Amino acid sequence: MHAAHGMYAWLAVLALVLVTVLTRSFFLLPNRDPRLPGWLRQGLRHAPVAALLAMVVPEVLLSNGHLLADWRDARLFAVAAALLYYLARRGDVTGTILVGTATLMVLRLGFGWP
Repeated sequence: MHAAHGMYAWLAVLALVLVTVLTRSFFLLPNRDPRLPGWLRQGLRHAPVAALLAMVVPEVLLSNGHLLADWRDARLFAVAAALLYYLARRGDVTGTILVGTATLMVLRLGFGWP
């Protein structure tokens, strides 16, 4: 009974591997790019930014599922510093991340801000 149970587990893992490989490499199979309508192609250009915003905005504006109660939150000032840096340097994403992170760390660790 244990041997059959182990075999089913390995078959399940193999099936999951095959499904994962096929779905993630499916775009490599065609010889040409898929034909997409213009409106869909235009919309997909904004998908990475939308995904990033969907992760970052709640992390910045919410605390324990509620909107921030106090404007003196280190996250708000870190976002402001990063935004100012980005607008000054236009396109330096790495620098923007470093400035935002450094500002957050200085305010939280150096000054004890929430």
